[in-house]
Amino acid sequence: MIISTYDPAALRAALGIEMSGIEGAGVGAGWGRVAPGRTSDPDRHDETEVFVITAGRGHVVADGRRQEVGAGSMIVFEPFERHVIENPGEDDLVFLTLYWRDAESAARAAARTDRLAGRPQFVFSTPPTPNGDLHLGHLAGPYLGADAYVRFQRLTGAEAWHLTGSDDFQSYVQAAAERDGREPAETAAHYSAEIAATLKLLDVEPDQYTVTNAEDDYPEGLREFFSRLVASGGITAKQAPALFDASGRYLYEVDVTGVCPTCSSGTSGNICEECGEPNSVVDLTDPVATTDGSTPATGTVTRYTLPLHEHRADIEAHHSLGRVPARLRELAHRVLRRPSHDVSLTHPSTWGVRPPQSDVPGQVIWVWPEMAHGFLHGIQSLGRRLNRPWRAGEPQDDWKIVHFFGYDNSFYHSVLYPALYKLAHPGWKADIDYHVNEFYLLEGSKFSTSRRHAIWGKDILTEESVDAVRYFLARTRPEGRRTDFRSASFTELIDTDLIGTWQTWLNQVGERLDKEFDGTAPDAGTWRPEHSAFLNRLESRRRALTGAYGADGFSLNQAAEELHGLIQDAVRFSRLEGATSHLDRWSSEARTTMALELAAARLLAQCAAPVMPRFARGLSAALGDPEPAQWPRTVRLLDPGTLVELSGKVFFTPVDPRGAEAA
Repeated sequence: MIISTYDPAALRAALGIEMSGIEGAGVGAGWGRVAPGRTSDPDRHDETEVFVITAGRGHVVADGRRQEVGAGSMIVFEPFERHVIENPGEDDLVFLTLYWRDAESAARAAARTDRLAGRPQFVFSTPPTPNGDLHLGHLAGPYLGADAYVRFQRLTGAEAWHLTGSDDFQSYVQAAAERDGREPAETAAHYSAEIAATLKLLDVEPDQYTVTNAEDDYPEGLREFFSRLVASGGITAKQAPALFDASGRYLYEVDVTGVCPTCSSGTSGNICEECGEPNSVVDLTDPVATTDGSTPATGTVTRYTLPLHEHRADIEAHHSLGRVPARLRELAHRVLRRPSHDVSLTHPSTWGVRPPQSDVPGQVIWVWPEMAHGFLHGIQSLGRRLNRPWRAGEPQDDWKIVHFFGYDNSFYHSVLYPALYKLAHPGWKADIDYHVNEFYLLEGSKFSTSRRHAIWGKDILTEESVDAVRYFLARTRPEGRRTDFRSASFTELIDTDLIGTWQTWLNQVGERLDKEFDGTAPDAGTWRPEHSAFLNRLESRRRALTGAYGADGFSLNQAAEELHGLIQDAVRFSRLEGATSHLDRWSSEARTTMALELAAARLLAQCAAPVMPRFARGLSAALGDPEPAQWPRTVRLLDPGTLVELSGKVFFTPVDPRGAEAA
């Protein structure tokens, strides 16, 4: 017999609270104390864990869900369920913890798709700058990613919405307006509409599209957010060096170029696209003013400034909450190891929203900290239309925010914004997942408007081509590495894979079905080992696709590969089993073969829906099914007698990547 008694003197600091171990219990065990006003660090592990509250009252929060607990409460946490325990009261909260490792339980938990069920998910694709239209480099990253993510989440029954808009107050909009002889508002409105139209051609129709310069309540909300930052004492008006061109114009972002002080790559002001690190403009090597070509002069200016280095602990704590790729955590490490790093939050400009404070006359709130509020404003605007009580000034812990963006925006999203949210909303635990893509190249070089080195969305997207484009972008989008759109590869993939393999197999299934079963799905007959093996193979593909689309392991590269792998499995199975399909002796087995091939086609339609919605809808209709509305929980045969119309069905046609559909 083992007896353990709670002993406050044995407690030691651990996980943000105090813990002591219990030896010999047969499982991991210990006592914990949460002092008044304290909260444990977020914990997420592969063990099953049990808390038994023995004294006091408080809350446990598991994957964003809060529950009040007290003496006598028992809580079981599944593997990978992120959890904390809080004590908002005046007395100690004491608990016993028991935990053990079970590989099968961990595997089941890792495969769950409903971890976010019951929580609203706000999925943002980074708002594009309305200084031009969208090309394939843009579309391959945040916009396709966020769209496919939301489609999958909805198939699983989750509440998820896609939000984006146009980032109207960018300095790049002002530069484009000056170039074109327009007012910035005119330029922003024109390209914002063009961007929305291009997204629609890609079958991306966000649930909330915020045009920041066109919403009457946006400036007021932004000023309120900025005032919260000032009132927190975390940002102050501070004089610091700045660069000016020969006419005395203040330089930042697009107005100045130079050499990055960190990686020595060429860069514009304020951020380096190559290494992802910010610069203060005055630390650029060999700066040049793009406004007049002069070598800038150094002066001083007073701007509202955030001492980012003071928020290292808050940013690192935030990165322990959600999905933060190692690439972003490594960037944060590089930036936060600087002894000091001040970030200017306002800049002298005539284009943008002015802060309500009078300390910095003639300045506007910089568009990047503005965007931190913009996301919350988007949620509020969506809530207004859905009659949901979401307020930008009152963000909630149960909100799950998911960001899709390019690596060049990583510093702002994953380092700057967590610090700003902590200052503006100190009681909010912002639970954010991050999905980042690298640059997508075109024929080995960066997309470039000035060099006319681009394929624009409107040049390639048609009703006939959209799913082929979405599939190719999914298969080649730059996840974790730079990838390349090559016209020859795109054409070959459509001709060889989508037409030559996918469509050919589906048509052949239809032809055999018409010939051997009068065009209707047969009932399965005798099952051979090869049949059960193929069914298991299909189930393996279903599980792999579930993981590839899921929140934890989201990867459209993997999803596209698995979809093609499913087809390759089916083609191989059809070829091997087809040798006896015409023999009366094996007619019962032939029925099973056909039933399984139709099951594979049905699974393809269901699992292609997030990436290729039109193809999925068309294939489902050809199989006698409605449009996919639920994610498949298993592989299912078609009902016997279902009329199938696959023979001669055209799902894909050749596409010229330079523009119009090929003849």
